[in-house]
Amino acid sequence: MPIINRAAELAEDAKVWRRDFHQHPELLYEVHRTAARVAELLTSFGVDEVVTGIGRTGVVGVIRGREPSQRVIGLRADMDALPLQEVSDIPHKSTIPGKMHACGHDGHTAMLLGAARYLAETRNFAGTAVVIFQPAEEGGAGGRAMVDDGMMERFGIEEVYGLHNAPGLPLGTVATRTGAIMAAADTFEVRLKGLGGHAARPNKCVDPIIAGAQIVTALQTIVARNVDPVESAVLSITRFHAGTTADNIIPQTAVIGGTVRTLDEDIRRLMDERFKSVVTGLANGMGVEVEIDYEWGYPVVINHAEQTAFAADVARSVVGNDQVKTDMPPRLGGEDFAYMLQVRPGAFVFMGIGEGAGVHHPEYDFNDEVIPHGISYWAKLVETAMPAG
Repeated sequence: MPIINRAAELAEDAKVWRRDFHQHPELLYEVHRTAARVAELLTSFGVDEVVTGIGRTGVVGVIRGREPSQRVIGLRADMDALPLQEVSDIPHKSTIPGKMHACGHDGHTAMLLGAARYLAETRNFAGTAVVIFQPAEEGGAGGRAMVDDGMMERFGIEEVYGLHNAPGLPLGTVATRTGAIMAAADTFEVRLKGLGGHAARPNKCVDPIIAGAQIVTALQTIVARNVDPVESAVLSITRFHAGTTADNIIPQTAVIGGTVRTLDEDIRRLMDERFKSVVTGLANGMGVEVEIDYEWGYPVVINHAEQTAFAADVARSVVGNDQVKTDMPPRLGGEDFAYMLQVRPGAFVFMGIGEGAGVHHPEYDFNDEVIPHGISYWAKLVETAMPAG
């Protein structure tokens, strides 16, 4: 079955909601306006229960089908924006300096709201659909906060599904895979302390820049020489700060920071261990003091086989067989939907929005033309998983 006619009609309203969210971006758990608007809309749709404050500022809506059943399916969207200055000159441009929806969470929220409205109107299913609107995906682990708040148990959620837009994939195309689909996202900061002094007398100093440069170079060998070549890992240095504007001072300290991405827990542990060993060894050898903060962030997003196959079948019913790919390569971005998939079976899929700026880019804007595809996907997932009659 292609795009649902009612979903196409609801897309116009969802477009308005989406652009309103885009104009008023909020970060992490401070999504108070967004969450209030989501709760207001869910209530106006006639959703059976609307609960706020789950995972601090998350919103959950409960929609019961026209036939009773013990089945409960969760559908999740994220609400938060990014600390980024929007540069596009579009009518619905962000009104908040330094904040923008550069990852499409405004679109995710709008599509799930459209699906909630459709499901509350039709109720053509047997069971319960739980719509989950999550804060703080962008680095705040809002998914874990909602899980830790007892969301799964409180609402009896048996399976949970997530969706993310994908610039660069053709409009409406759905891509997914069984197993690891997104990476564990860990971060590190290395603080080096040497002995500063005059640049004309380096022999009287212990230079943290020299030590830091050696460390940066050596860290790249971990992936090249310690990780199995058929496996995946990324170690990126994203900042190296030392010194002042003066050209004749060897600084006392230097700071190096970055991220590590992996798709396997054993390799994740290996990267952690080798990182600390390489940094400590080189720092000691160069005579500088060292402090290491290596933080494990979001875990690997692991799709469950049965639910991934089901999600792909639902997508085929909406966009057609040729528009669904179940062998997409894993992406090394992080996503805290991983926490929900750790406690319940489910699947995460990507939906193409066509060409344009990539996510986390200051010119990114969600493509509203995909909204009816997203609404239809969510609606058909519920109706297929819990058929009435």
